[in-house]
Amino acid sequence: MKSNLLKSIRLTLVLILFFSGFYTLIILGIAQLAPNRGQGETVTFRNKTYYTNIGQSFTEDRYFWSRPSETDYNAANSGASNKGPSNPQYLKLVQARIDTFMVHNPVISRNEIPALLVTASGSGLDPDISPQAALIQVKRIAKIRNISEGALRKLVEKYTNRPLLGLFGPTTVNVLKLNIALDSLKTPGN
Repeated sequence: MKSNLLKSIRLTLVLILFFSGFYTLIILGIAQLAPNRGQGETVTFRNKTYYTNIGQSFTEDRYFWSRPSETDYNAANSGASNKGPSNPQYLKLVQARIDTFMVHNPVISRNEIPALLVTASGSGLDPDISPQAALIQVKRIAKIRNISEGALRKLVEKYTNRPLLGLFGPTTVNVLKLNIALDSLKTPGN
């Protein structure tokens, strides 16, 4: 028994050194090869720096809206509500989001609203929406900004990210990048 105990203690020490030391250094080294040295992708617009991998709140009609966040887009407090899909409070919240979306997008029918525009992601920080979620907002933004719907559709297409190698991951649109591009357009509505 004494020999098993010593082996267990040695194994524990080796694993602690490996996972808290060597493994951490290996991952840190790999991160140095990533864009922005593993610190996340940033973009600067109007003298303010934003992380493109963290969702931002956009609620004005002149912008593409982000996916809702249970944490108010607070990266230090990421997480979901943990309420099930049949929870009455959750259903009430989703219905309120649907009603708000319908008020701001009156030409859209309820069944056309993509679920991700009225439900929060697991982290509450999702920076992306689907191309369909972006395109459904085009009529509202075109009217407010006095931009043609065709020009906005092209902008959405330009900022659509395809899956890696056409296989890995969903097709997404980064809302922050899209809205910055929208603000950068030279139009009478800006």
